[in-house]
Amino acid sequence: MPKVEDYGFGYMVVGGKRYERDLIVSRDRVYPNWWRREGHEVCLDDIKDVLEREKPEVLVVGTGYYGIVKVLDDLRSYLKERGIELIEAKTGEAWRKFNELLDKGVRVLGAFHLTC
Repeated sequence: MPKVEDYGFGYMVVGGKRYERDLIVSRDRVYPNWWRREGHEVCLDDIKDVLEREKPEVLVVGTGYYGIVKVLDDLRSYLKERGIELIEAKTGEAWRKFNELLDKGVRVLGAFHLTC
């Protein structure tokens, strides 16, 4: 089970490996180099394939060191329709919440922006 072990501006350590690009983390794997159509927005197309594969109960979005990233309405609607809880927080807070939910056995998916 990959847990987030550390985070600082521009990097995250998951399962002993350092990542320096945005990433998505599930209970079982890391999706590195997460690319979004618009760098500081998350739309449904940016994450739909992983949501459908992982089927989380909760999506934690790390909005960056300063909280610049915004979750768009199309993703919010998709999550609401499927009963998936959305938690948005600066990445420094979001990774801790992700680990907390993971420890409780919740099917959680973390999508983390590592810089601004």
